[in-house]
Amino acid sequence: MPKMKTKASAKKRFKLTGTGKIKRKHAFKSHILTKKSTKRKARLTKAGLVHKSDVANIKTQLCI
Repeated sequence: MPKMKTKASAKKRFKLTGTGKIKRKHAFKSHILTKKSTKRKARLTKAGLVHKSDVANIKTQLCI
């Protein structure tokens, strides 16, 4: 059986932490930033973690 290929889109979007959690970036920070408050944009800058219900799906895509 051939090796599983990692999904290139998932490879670009997610990183694994040292404890095995999956890091992600927040959405809504790429354009139309004039109507968003500074506080909101600052919160979107920080990385978040993937929700536990999505972890299994993303690990499959990353071939972990």
